[in-house]
Amino acid sequence: MIVCLCEGVNDREILSSIEDGSKNLVAIGRQCGAGTGCGHCHPELKRMLRESRRNTSFASLSARVTLAAVAVA
Repeated sequence: MIVCLCEGVNDREILSSIEDGSKNLVAIGRQCGAGTGCGHCHPELKRMLRESRRNTSFASLSARVTLAAVAVA
């Protein structure tokens, strides 16, 4: 799905940029161009960043809990 109409950037390209380390709108813009035009897509880009952080935090927490359980056993 196209998220940034000005630059024609789709959600997969944006997610790839986030997975490659883009942590904010400026970094996403540098990586794939999204958000560098009119700014109408900024709310969606911010939502995607928040969702990515949540997923990363959950995965990190889950890994720590698993390691702690193994250490105790």
